[in-house]
This record gives sequence, C-alpha cells and structure tokens, in this order.
Amino acid sequence: MPLTQVFVSISDPRSARQIRHDLSELLTVAVCAVLCSADEFSDIEAWAKERVDWLRGFLVLEHGIPSHDTFGRVFAALNPREFEAAFRRWVGQLVPALGPDAVVAIDGKTSRRSTTKAAATPLHLVSAFAADVGLVLGQTATAEKSNEITAIPELLATLALQGCVVTIDAMGTQTGIAKAIREGGADYVLCVKDNHPKLVESFLLAQAGVGGSLTPDSTAESREDGHGRTEVRRCWAFDAVDRLYKADQWSDLKSFAIVERERTVGTKTSCERRYYISSLPADATRIAHAVRSHWEVENRLHWCLDVQFNEDQSTVRTGFAANNLAIVRHIVMNLLRLNTSRKGSIKTKRMLAATSDAFRAELLGFMT
Repeated sequence: MPLTQVFVSISDPRSARQIRHDLSELLTVAVCAVLCSADEFSDIEAWAKERVDWLRGFLVLEHGIPSHDTFGRVFAALNPREFEAAFRRWVGQLVPALGPDAVVAIDGKTSRRSTTKAAATPLHLVSAFAADVGLVLGQTATAEKSNEITAIPELLATLALQGCVVTIDAMGTQTGIAKAIREGGADYVLCVKDNHPKLVESFLLAQAGVGGSLTPDSTAESREDGHGRTEVRRCWAFDAVDRLYKADQWSDLKSFAIVERERTVGTKTSCERRYYISSLPADATRIAHAVRSHWEVENRLHWCLDVQFNEDQSTVRTGFAANNLAIVRHIVMNLLRLNTSRKGSIKTKRMLAATSDAFRAELLGFMT
C-alpha cells in the first residue's frame, strides 16, 4: 500500500478552512526527506523544494511544498496515537506474521534534547523490535522511564505476537506484564534484577558453577573472537521453578536461567551474570538465543537512531512533534531494512536514496 493510503486514516488536526496542503501528502514528503538524510523540519522543506518535480510524479502538491513552520505545526498537533496505529497497520501488511519462536524485544529510549523549561521531561518511547528481521513493530510514548510499566501492556495489546518470544529488561519484569504476554499467545523471557530482591536470592541458591545446590536441566555455551576481545557466553537453565520466591504469581512460569558472559580483552577478564525467568521450557540454547537477541534492540535500533539519524541531537520538542517525527524515523528505518536490492549500511542507503531517484522510488514502493 502506498504511504499516502496509509496516512489517509489519520485525522487532520487543522481547521478545514485553513488547509492548503493535503495531510497524507505532507507526511509522505516528510518520509521521503528523512529517507534522504533530512533530520529537521527546515531540512525537510529544503530537500522537498529541490525535488518537487520528482515528488509531483507521485503526488499532486497543489500548493507546492509546505514551509518548515507548517511541517512543525502539523507534527506538533497530529495525534500520535493515530499515527502509531497507522504505522502498525502498515507494518502488519509488510510483515503479516512473524516466524515461530521469533524474538520480539521491548525496550525504551529517551530522546534527550526533546525537552523545554515548560516540559522538563524528555520524550521516552517504548518500542517493540523484531530482532530476527530488524524491524520496528510498534511504539508508544510514556511521560518518563518509570511509566514503562504501564506503557508496555498497552503496546502488547496492539501487537500480534502469537508464537513469539517476548524479551524485556528488568523494568518490565512485572507479574501483570507476564500475564499480558501469555494472554497474547506469546512466551516471555524476563530479566530479574534488584527490583525483585527475594527472587534474586532464590536464584543465588542455584548459582551454577560456584557450588549451587541445583543441577541444571540443560546448558549451552558459545564463544566469539574478534575486535581484540574474546567473549564466552554460558547459560544454565532449570525447571525447578518451585524453588523460586512466589513462583505461582508468574503466569505459566516453567523455567529460570542464569546467563554468564566472560569477556577477555588483552590480559584483563571480566565476568557478568544475569538472571531470567521464562514461560519456555528449560532449554538453555533457546533461552540463550532470546537473551542475546534482546540486545539487538540496542545495537540495531537505539544506536542506529542516535548515530545514523541524530535523534539524540534533535531539538524538535513542540507539542507532539518529537513523538511523531520519531515514528517517521521508524518508518524510514523499516523501509531501509526491508530493501535487499542493495548492500550497505543504513547510512549508505540513505546516501543512495538522496542521490538516486530510481532507488528512492524503489524504497518507497512508488511505481515509475
């Protein structure tokens, strides 16, 4: 479906008597410009004016290109929930169903400069990221990081996750969230830290490798060498959930696991252990894969947004503008990840999109 059709469902926040630029066309122009490395509304206007003839090959643009002030006002007033819903429908058409056991990592990211004196709290966006395919499935904004606990169930309710494995860091390790994941037909692998001290204490009784009292039901180990370092990852999985503190409060809890990462750089070796509870059977290989996949959200989403899209440097902050522009970045990232005709990084593909009309049309699905 063309992007203009995706955006038709979004309500226009402007007064009908003052509308000069069609909303779906305005949003499509913004996506095209961000795809070509525009990061701010002034960049979007400048790029679009240079490419107006190309844009008119697919859009009407009866009154030309909106000014950067118009882009800013529309993005600030646009209902982000409607924009997010349109985004999820679009992704649902691109990826009708994830494969069995696909890992969906849910994590939050703060846009550090999206704040003002009037609104001291910056935008914090919780995203669902399909680690196996590198696509953002959905997102929802929270007032602050601590509100992830209420935002995650809202996000889960909007996604089709049957058969998937959902991973969340310690902030989301809550009984209500575990229940919501299971009710959605998915399994969970949840990190346990000091926010559940009694649960951590019961993990220490198992503490594989250092004289723990339990024998793991399965183990897994992997090793990676490169970039001047060696990493050995070990996982011990147990099905003795009756040994965990208040295990009956966790929906369909079947196993817990201890994951160890031993990292050697030169002559220095460090070791880190993390604890997890899961609705999966005590399969160390499967749980270790889910844990490792969770960090894709940091490497392939958050890092990419900051480095390739300069999200942390963006000073867009009026109204809902920061939230809505973040959704545009997610659309662009998905478009670039879905493309298989060219090899290269996100940065390379954005450069190619800026210079090649044919490649840009291919990415956007425009018929030439």
